[in-house]
Amino acid sequence: MKLIEVNELNPVLIGQLLEVWDKSVRETHLFLSDSEIKNIAKYIPQALNSIAHLIVAVNNEKKPVAFMGIEERKLEMLFISPQYRGKGLGKQLLHYGMENYSINELGVNEQNPQAKSFYEHMGFQVYKRTSTDEQGNPYPILYMRLV
Repeated sequence: MKLIEVNELNPVLIGQLLEVWDKSVRETHLFLSDSEIKNIAKYIPQALNSIAHLIVAVNNEKKPVAFMGIEERKLEMLFISPQYRGKGLGKQLLHYGMENYSINELGVNEQNPQAKSFYEHMGFQVYKRTSTDEQGNPYPILYMRLV
């Protein structure tokens, strides 16, 4: 797996990352309905365009299979295609972000226990919980810091 820092997004790459996002969310965010996922998807291109640091993992065919976004020292997003989960790619991405961007904080959906466990395994601990997400939707967020 090769990690690429993206400085300029184009429509093709945005489409590929949106596909990774959609597959990842459908696999891990089981608390979201299909219509909720489709509604959130409308905002992903804007989020990708506005993130300070976007790192994409590409396979041997140079196709994106995972990505993360970093703002200051906070992991804002990390999504992995289902067929690449459990193979160390999340760890590779997170280590890269920790080493190159000093990631020491993140937020994770409380209803995504696998992600919470992964981040705990990587040395993060919950320090705060909100009953809604940043948009005010009823999805509790756990805020975690590197210990």
